[in-house]
Amino acid sequence: MPRSRIAIFAAVTIILGLATRPLSKYAGDAFYTVLLYWVVLFVAPRARPAVAALIALAASWAIEFAQLLDLPRVLAPVLGSTFNPPDLFWYAVGAAGVLALDLTLRSRSGRKSPAAP
Repeated sequence: MPRSRIAIFAAVTIILGLATRPLSKYAGDAFYTVLLYWVVLFVAPRARPAVAALIALAASWAIEFAQLLDLPRVLAPVLGSTFNPPDLFWYAVGAAGVLALDLTLRSRSGRKSPAAP
């Protein structure tokens, strides 16, 4: 997938994440992982979609678990400040959702994932 398209998807993800935040905190959590997925693909555009989803999920979970540590306050706006176990589930929802979306878009465009034969 071209980086320009990935950047557009990332921008749309940010808009959707901000728009849904007042309605549902957990939707924002899911979109956080979706954004990380697009970042992974932007940095490594040839990555397999499932690998990108796992990296995004692992990063989301790592950031959530980092909130259990005594982190400097300056990091709170980026990493959050309070561990919330349900967030872990919603990060997985975001990873699964964006993976399904990306695979659907790839199949409709007739392209196979980069590592497929």
